[in-house]
Amino acid sequence: MIKLIRSLVASVVLTATLAACSSTTKEGEVGADRRQFLLLPSSQITAMSAQAYEQTKTEAQGKNALDRNPEQVKRLQNIMRRLQPHTAIFRQDAPAWAWEVHVVTSPDLNAYCMPGGKIMFYTAIIEKLQLTDGEIAAIMGHEIAHALREHGRERMSEAVLQQVSMAVLVGTGTVSPKYATALGALTNVAVALPHGRGQESEADDIGVELMARAGYNPNEAVVLWRKMSEASGGKGPPELLSTHPAPDSRIKRIEGLIPKVMPLYTRAAK
Repeated sequence: MIKLIRSLVASVVLTATLAACSSTTKEGEVGADRRQFLLLPSSQITAMSAQAYEQTKTEAQGKNALDRNPEQVKRLQNIMRRLQPHTAIFRQDAPAWAWEVHVVTSPDLNAYCMPGGKIMFYTAIIEKLQLTDGEIAAIMGHEIAHALREHGRERMSEAVLQQVSMAVLVGTGTVSPKYATALGALTNVAVALPHGRGQESEADDIGVELMARAGYNPNEAVVLWRKMSEASGGKGPPELLSTHPAPDSRIKRIEGLIPKVMPLYTRAAK
């Protein structure tokens, strides 16, 4: 059984590697050059994301929780507009996306950017952490990076591949249905979770470069993630079982990027 599990994990990795024939972005200063497994069409993911974004806006509006503080929304719009033109470093089409940003009144420490430049911030992450403009730019740059790299499309493509592989193995009798759950869990730990952490690190890398190019001090990204770590109280699963890097690992990685991107910030700040 163990040999079979290892064989499946290796098969999934090998198939993804062979199919990884494209990258959604250029390297930039930070070197975002990993090839990606992109099975599903970009247009399909973008359409699904736009629909979900509009639904979130409608639901928040129905609860009187959308954009209640005009000054806060304007602040985020200004930061977005400073970051937006620099997305061309990674994707030439990105500056022309239909960018927008909204704020939902919520106690959740959350923010995201969907494909096509649809950004959402929750009030708690701004207010509870008392974010500076530079720290907001670090979060927004990180979330924009997920959209630029189409990480959601990549994860969905991998999930489809895993489901198809499992169905074939069970259907052909290679794997008993009673082992399918355990097999899926091990594949998740061995493949999906590390890939998720890799995507988070990519978003950190690109996000720090975006904020630096837009004239925000990249050192504020380090301060931000320290605040995030303190806000979580150090809670969370071990890095091995998490889709996000451990706080210390993330901070060290960003600190290592500072010398690369600081010249970009210096030029932008003149």
